[in-house]
This record gives sequence, C-alpha cells and structure tokens, in this order.
Amino acid sequence: MNLSSQLHETAKTSANKPAYYFLDKATTYAELDGAITKFASGLEKLGIKKGDHIALLLGNSPHFVISLYGALRLGATVIPINPIYTADEIGYILTNGDIKTVVALDLAIPLAEKMHTQLPKVEHYVFCETSQSDLVQANVEELSIHPKMKSFTNVVASGDLHYQGPELEDDEVGLILYTSGTTGKPKGAMLTHKNLYSNAKDVGDYLKMSHDDRVITALPMFHVFCLTVALNAPLLSGATMLIVPKFSPKEIFRLTKEYKATVFAGVPTMYNFLFQYPEGKPEDLQTFRLCISGGASMPVALLKNFEKKFNVMVSEGYGLSEASPVTCFNPLDRPRKPGSIGTSILNVINTVVNELGEEIPANEVGELIVQGPNVMKGYYQMPEETQAAIRDGWLYTGDLARKDAEGYFYIVDRKKDLILVGGYNVYPREVEEVLYNHPDVVEVAVLGVPDPNLGEAVKSYVVSKNPNLTENQLLKYCQEHLAKYKIPSSVEFLDELPKTTTGKILRRALKSQIKQKAGK
Repeated sequence: MNLSSQLHETAKTSANKPAYYFLDKATTYAELDGAITKFASGLEKLGIKKGDHIALLLGNSPHFVISLYGALRLGATVIPINPIYTADEIGYILTNGDIKTVVALDLAIPLAEKMHTQLPKVEHYVFCETSQSDLVQANVEELSIHPKMKSFTNVVASGDLHYQGPELEDDEVGLILYTSGTTGKPKGAMLTHKNLYSNAKDVGDYLKMSHDDRVITALPMFHVFCLTVALNAPLLSGATMLIVPKFSPKEIFRLTKEYKATVFAGVPTMYNFLFQYPEGKPEDLQTFRLCISGGASMPVALLKNFEKKFNVMVSEGYGLSEASPVTCFNPLDRPRKPGSIGTSILNVINTVVNELGEEIPANEVGELIVQGPNVMKGYYQMPEETQAAIRDGWLYTGDLARKDAEGYFYIVDRKKDLILVGGYNVYPREVEEVLYNHPDVVEVAVLGVPDPNLGEAVKSYVVSKNPNLTENQLLKYCQEHLAKYKIPSSVEFLDELPKTTTGKILRRALKSQIKQKAGK
C-alpha cells in the first residue's frame, strides 16, 4: 500500500466526505481523487514517466495536494521547494535534483522566463492559475507561445479519469526533501513510498486520527512536518483538512469556531502568536481535542500557559526530514512531560549512544539515533554523506539527547550549529558562504541568538577590509541571495574573530560573549 492508492480506496468508501476545505469551499474525496487521477494522466501525456523528478514550487493550496498525489500516482518522484527561496537557491535544487518538470504558481512565470535557459533539463513548467494579477492572467493566456510552459487547468483537463498508474514498489523513491547540510549546500533526503506511508499511518494511529477529525493544515505543505502530520496522516485516516493559505491567528480562530476543528499542528512560534492574540477566546478553541507542536522545542512556560488558557493538551514531538520525519511524540494515554519530545512512536526505535555507537544509561547525554521503516533510503547522489548518516541500519540524527528511566526523550542541544528560526532550519555555513562572496568581507561567523518571537534569530560577526561597509549594505546583499528567514537580523563588525591555533574560527567563544552580554 502507498499514499496514492490508499487515497483512491478512501474515495470509494467515503466518496462524498469532504477531503478538505479551502477558502470555505469543500472538495470531496471523490472530487479530489478524480483531479489526482486526471493530473497524473495529463502528466503522462506530456511525456512524464515513472521515476522522473517533479518539483513543486507551491504554497498551501489544492494545487499542492493534487500535484503531490498526482505525481505519486504516476510513479514520479516529488521534490517540494520553498516558494520564497531566491532564484539561486531554487536553481541549485532544480539542477542538483535533476528536475524534469516544475509545477508552480503563475506568479513565478517571470522567474521561469528568466531562468529556463539555465535549466536545460527542465522540459515542462506547469503553472497553477491565480487571480492575483491581471498581468499574470495575461501571461497564462499567452502560455501557448512558450513551448515549455503549460497551464495546470489544461493538464488536468487533458487527463483520463480512468487512468491507472504503474505498480509502485515499496523501496522506490516517492519524495526527495532538500535539507541544509553542514557544507552549506542542501542535501536531498530520499524517502521511499514505504517511508512516507508507514510514517503517516503510524503517526495517524499514534494520535488516534479518525474519519471524524478536522485538521487545520496551516504549516507549510512543502515542509515535512506538515506533509506527514497535517496532510498525509489526515488523508490516510479519512479526516478533513482545513487548508490555511497563510498562517494568521485570526484565521485559525475563525476556522476552528466555524468548522469545529479538532486537531491543530504548529511550531512554537505559532502557539505564541495564538496565545498573544488579543481577540482569541478560550471558547473559540473548545473543539480541539489535540494540539501538536514540533519543528523546535517549545518553551515550557508557553506550553503551560497555552494549555491553561485554552484548556487543551499540547503534545510535543520530534522528527527530521531523513526520518519522514516523526520518531517521537508525547503519548496520549500516559502522562505528558513538559520539555520532553515524548516516547518512540509505533514501529520506530529511538535510542541514545556514545561516540562509539554504544547505548548509554538513562539520563546520560549522547547522540540520538533512530531505526524504523520511516528512515530514508539515503541522500540523493551523495553516497559518502549517506554512509555517514546511516550506520548499521541506524540513522544518526546529529542531535544530543537523553532518555529518562520511563523512556521519555529530551533534546539537550544540537550537535551541529543548527539555528532554528520559527521552526525553519538555518545552517550557519550556508549564510557564511553568501557573506564570504561579498568583496569587502574578510572573515565571517554566523550564530543563533535568542529571539522572543521566532525562538532564534541569525546573527553575523564580520571582519571587513572596508571601514565604510555598513550593516544595511550587508543585509541588502543577503536579501539577494537568501530566503527571508535565513537573512541575519543583525551584523556586528569585529577587528578579528577568535580562532584556534590552527586558524579555525571558535564559534563557542562568540557564544560565550553573547551569554556574557545577556547576563549584564
């Protein structure tokens, strides 16, 4: 069984059940399944075949759901990309991921026209129509003059409702998720159909999702947290999604009250905004049976305050792209421990080991490693990185953790220098590489600093050869090359950076300076 075939079966048994609401319009499972089938068939008529790579540059919308499941039904490999990435970041993934087809909002047409000559392997650009711009609509009408550009509506219309896709093997790759690496370049985690299906089913079972649930899908669909917890798991369970194009506390309260939502999944930043929203009333969220938090550690004070105000339980969990992503959740049938990521979910084993890979006693700190049907096949075209990450059947997460005597896990720190900005991963090296390309920058070090709204913010320490170089100039430079959440919140100029005797920059010395300043 796989995600697409299971949805097809659900459409037979629950044809008239709403699969989702979007902009207050309901779409049934039968309607969704029909659109998926026709999109898959339409792609095949374009020459797309099993194993081809398809990139999705889409926000939260029916287009994303139909494109994802349609491509999977065809047997293609889907690569979701954050649509707010810069042209440089998108171009890297499209090239490294050997993309043959791009599905994007029509707002990206100018970008495609600018980049398509640099991407000769991309054979088709399928644009999803919006009504946000007369200029965009004009572009859509003129798509026929560009042989590579197609209309999403036309692709679906050309499809056969009776199309049956190829047989899909469990170990075939269904999704590649690009995650930042310590080298500064993203790595593509290959997730098989078994990885995706097993994690969605196990998460759904663990959280007791059912046909009666109405799940708010406000997390970004291109992010693995949303993909599994707020999209795949609900659809596997026959639940109804309430798709939110863009997170806003006002909209969450409205949807919950109007549609009697039962499950909400978000990062701690979202919970903070909901808690602080002045018009948010406890009775507006009274239909919630469960709130799920992930992407970053939730401050215990926020968790307790949110639960007390709204009288709802928040279950924290843990995951990473390489594990599809969920490995732990706080249990629903046993005591929840604030500050813990919970216990291993069904069919997944978590443990903590020392540097030799040996399991260590309870409450000792070591590296968290994971084993289960959710663990990735490997990194795309990166055999050495794959061997380093997966050893003897265990995925080494790179996170430092401890396990208590009752089997609850706690993340202690990041083994790497990962910065979590509102639940998004930012690796310092990636930002440093951009700053090093500036002609006036001699040395740079990037660190995460506390931020009251986002959890952490990016800060850069720079040594410049130009005494007239300003913070604003560097920030503007970063805006041209980095996604918004990766851009430093501030730049501090130094005469030199602390280093070891071998010349390696000492980040921990800079972190110590930050702590000393915070303590004053």
